[in-house]
Amino acid sequence: MVWILLILAGIEEVIATIAMKYVDGLKKKWPIIVMVIGFAFSFYCLSRAMIVLPAGVAYAVWTGIGSFGIIMVGRFWFKEKLNIYQYVSLALILLGVIGLRITT
Repeated sequence: MVWILLILAGIEEVIATIAMKYVDGLKKKWPIIVMVIGFAFSFYCLSRAMIVLPAGVAYAVWTGIGSFGIIMVGRFWFKEKLNIYQYVSLALILLGVIGLRITT
């Protein structure tokens, strides 16, 4: 259950970060609402996961999921280009998150 909370927290972080891209200097209200609710839910799920997992592990997994997720969204949704070093770095982030999951 705790790992599901962390995955939800990471997904919500990605959704809130995407909404942040559409805020347009606080002119658009819906992205602000999505961003605030997304980050609040993300922090809630992270804090619940920290009750069971060590804070460092939970935070590292949360940031790893969020980082990997937003980079993938940028690559496929926003058509951002990545070079080979960035792909290798993404693979290392993914391996780190998997390693933290296996060891706890």
